[in-house]
Amino acid sequence: MEMVAVLEQKSHKKESADGCGRETLCKGSELRIIRNIGIVAHIDAGKTTTTERILFYAGRIHKMGEVHDGTTVMDWMEQEKERGITITSAATTCFWRNHKINIIDTPGHVDFTVEVERSLRVLDGAIGVFCAVGGVQPQSETVWHQAERYHVPRIAYINKMDRVGADFDRVVSEIRNRLGSNAIPLQLPWGTEESFCGIVDLVKLKAVKFDENSLGVNLLVSEIPSELASKAEEARAKLVELVAENDESVLSAYMQSPDVPAEILMQGIRRAVTANKMVPVMCGSSLKNKGVQQLLDAVVDYLPSPLDISIVEGVNPKTGEKVTREAGDSTATSAIVFKLVSDSYVGRLAFTRVYSGHLRKGQNIYNTRLRKRERIGRLFQLHADSREEIDELSSGEIGAIVGLKEVTTGDTLCSENALIELEKMRFPEPVMFMAIEPKTRADKDKLDAALQSLASEDPTCIVRTDPETGQTVMSGMGELHLDILKDRMQREFNVVAVTGRPMVAYYETVTATGRGECRFDREIGGKRQFAHVVVEVGPAVRSAGNSIEIDVSTNLIPGDFIKDVESGLNDGIITGVLGRYPMTDLSVRVIGGGFDAEFSSDMAFRTAALMAFREAAKVACPEFLEPIMLLEIVTGSEHMGDVLGDLNSRRGHIKEMVARGNRQIIKVEVPLAELFGYSTVIRSLTSGCATYTMEPEEFKLVPKSVRDKLLNS
Repeated sequence: MEMVAVLEQKSHKKESADGCGRETLCKGSELRIIRNIGIVAHIDAGKTTTTERILFYAGRIHKMGEVHDGTTVMDWMEQEKERGITITSAATTCFWRNHKINIIDTPGHVDFTVEVERSLRVLDGAIGVFCAVGGVQPQSETVWHQAERYHVPRIAYINKMDRVGADFDRVVSEIRNRLGSNAIPLQLPWGTEESFCGIVDLVKLKAVKFDENSLGVNLLVSEIPSELASKAEEARAKLVELVAENDESVLSAYMQSPDVPAEILMQGIRRAVTANKMVPVMCGSSLKNKGVQQLLDAVVDYLPSPLDISIVEGVNPKTGEKVTREAGDSTATSAIVFKLVSDSYVGRLAFTRVYSGHLRKGQNIYNTRLRKRERIGRLFQLHADSREEIDELSSGEIGAIVGLKEVTTGDTLCSENALIELEKMRFPEPVMFMAIEPKTRADKDKLDAALQSLASEDPTCIVRTDPETGQTVMSGMGELHLDILKDRMQREFNVVAVTGRPMVAYYETVTATGRGECRFDREIGGKRQFAHVVVEVGPAVRSAGNSIEIDVSTNLIPGDFIKDVESGLNDGIITGVLGRYPMTDLSVRVIGGGFDAEFSSDMAFRTAALMAFREAAKVACPEFLEPIMLLEIVTGSEHMGDVLGDLNSRRGHIKEMVARGNRQIIKVEVPLAELFGYSTVIRSLTSGCATYTMEPEEFKLVPKSVRDKLLNS
């Protein structure tokens, strides 16, 4: 087979020679050359390795690190290097084909799914990485549906094509069927498993081999090998037909000739991807430096720029009316803070995506949640744990702000004379908690400061004080999450803490409607205190959260006391009525009350609301809720009986069993309380041959036996 050409080196040397600098690429009129993308996937699918190769080929780094060696740029935390996993989402910027690409590499472990959630909220596109052997795994589904919720266009990249058991067609089928996406390959693998050497480009109908001596920098382009020609022709026809179904220009070209020119086809693919009508599928082996440059080309060619998603919607926080902003430096400023990080050198960094207008150093910006102005101290462009100070963040860019003292995750920043509040982020409820206290009395203030900092950075780290024991309780998404938080306290804040055993985070709810009333009329400190509150409590839709409605006239409860009534109700919701667990999925209404102009007080109304709420909740048939986990277990057929028997003893509910070769895949719902120490048990049952992953599924009412046990504990 004759080699047609050696494609030009797309190395860092070429990029730097082009003189691609920030000033030449990032003005408002150049929004079309910006790509804000995220790398999302199940744990161990190869996200960080792929990102490392992207940075190398784009010239951002000059030596590729490896996850297993702890030398990657994006996994910069000590905990990430030690465990070989991504814990926190890291942002960086690189340039490819004169386009600026802002990248966020996200974790794959379920305990850190909040990092994916807040990253996808601010991105214009994403690369979903799939293992060619494992296919669509549990966390793959979770992050995919998170991207769907925010309408993020995606490219699917099937990694590890060189692994034994790699099956490109099966994974494409799983992406279509399990994720419900309109996935269509733009490439075919050239060779399988150990013989994987390149790809067939279905758009340009060329074959590409990767030169291993140059670490994949040099690409050897040729005609498609004869053994792949018929398959490539058939796959190209399917690609053209699918794009033609979703794009009129391609359909018009297709009607003239089935052999649609590559340029017209690429434009049609881009429009279909931007409209979320199709998902292009690429393939490669990032560890072996194969396929990543084509993936970068696809990011530039097919994923949207800020201009392609130019209209951002929100509401006016004062009027509640719907308002919009167009991307561009000349429009009113709108931006969202999606992450907070404490830095020992510069202070608290607020990671921010600018949707319209611009942010400048020293500028005053309005925070819609706080209803006040804050001043921008410094601005930074990010590269993992390093940063470069800049003077301005333009529309479409992602960077970090220093100087916002009271900002929290999800806050909208905008021009004070053009108010807009952008869509808020949703975060999962913690499923585990543990008691924590300082090792010495001298460490108490340091521990409080560390917990406050961690909770401000991570919305799924919730810190509260148990009202009966006075203990400080820290909640999180799992044992690993809590362990990382404890480790960070010691390393970053120099606090040695004593912790209790991780425990399941139960919640309470009600299953009926109840009414409660409290007429608080007492003498405290020689002064009479009076307040009267009537409350009705009922169930809300599961996972809907809590709602509080004050449905009384100001003749019964004056406006000055409304906040105190709400505070009392929230006190009751946090402390519960059965076992000191927080309550959720409640509809709370204040339907009556009374006051005394001379003797009513803030404290009286807060106390009356709390007591009325507890009385109403107690007669509304309160119950416990427990977190249910979705397990996916992969085991050999010979161990199926033992595994299923053990799952039944743990109150497991089998959802699906699928055979894949000589392995069995079991999907099962199991209460989290039954899964402590499960890794040891399943290794024992299967002689170490089984693997499993789990993720939070939902909260369900506990059975009577568990309810009685919790009440007596």
